[in-house]
Amino acid sequence: MSIPDYQSLLLPLLGFAADGKEHSLREAVDLLAQRFDLTPDERRELLPSGQQEVFNNRVAWASTYLRKAVLLESTRRGYFRITARGVSVLGESPTTLDARYLERFSEFREFRSRKVKKETQEVPETPVCEDTTPQEALEDAYQRLREDLAAEILQQVKTASARLFEKLVVELLVKMGYGGSRRDAGKAVGGTGDEGIDGIIKEDHLGLDNIYIQAKRWENNVGRPEVQKFAGALQGQRARKGVMITTSSFSGEALDFVSHIESRIILIDGKQLAQYMIDFNLGVGLVAAYEVKKVDSDYFLDE
Repeated sequence: MSIPDYQSLLLPLLGFAADGKEHSLREAVDLLAQRFDLTPDERRELLPSGQQEVFNNRVAWASTYLRKAVLLESTRRGYFRITARGVSVLGESPTTLDARYLERFSEFREFRSRKVKKETQEVPETPVCEDTTPQEALEDAYQRLREDLAAEILQQVKTASARLFEKLVVELLVKMGYGGSRRDAGKAVGGTGDEGIDGIIKEDHLGLDNIYIQAKRWENNVGRPEVQKFAGALQGQRARKGVMITTSSFSGEALDFVSHIESRIILIDGKQLAQYMIDFNLGVGLVAAYEVKKVDSDYFLDE
């Protein structure tokens, strides 16, 4: 069974609280996971940000919506109990419970009708028939923006000059913590051009070890023969570590090859390169930043 959307969790969650006792959200998550026969992998599936499990997030939002409709009430941090209204709703024996059903309650309508204003423009409220939680919708939108940006970055890299590509590789590795200073790294890269090695960069600021680099602005897939040549060049230099970067991709045979050799070679394809450039703010600029906050329940506890 796939992970249920938050609306599918509303009625089971309310029914779980039907005994009138105080329950914890953690307890509800575990019980509902059993009810929907979720596998361990489904329980561990994360939101795009990697900060929270999808199922936990959906149970939490189901709890929020039920509380906004005053069918549940918070008793203390992470705990809830059914209300008289919640008991009344269960008494109607509804077959389903969704956001549209909750619209009958004024408190929930007020909650859903809030609009976010940016200057003088209003952003319309999210449709009540949605299956994703607001946090999921936000993270999905962010992920789409990031993927579009990565594709645009990769296209720019492919059309850039060889000199700019070399500079880009150096600056990225420095931002990732390699190469010591930008000045030191710049002297190293591009200095060899020998036996399939395009450059050498320090592994750390002290220069305790070197990393050998090969950068390929290719459109075609990079296969095992090219990677094998690079591995041979490393052996010729008595080197143990190398990074091979391409604007295209690596074949399955190439990926398998580097996993079975003594030298440590990291393969970075075009998609990974673009993602790293986003992560380390290379060739991109900040347009806007949004913070997602939640209530600090501890602050409101009496001392």
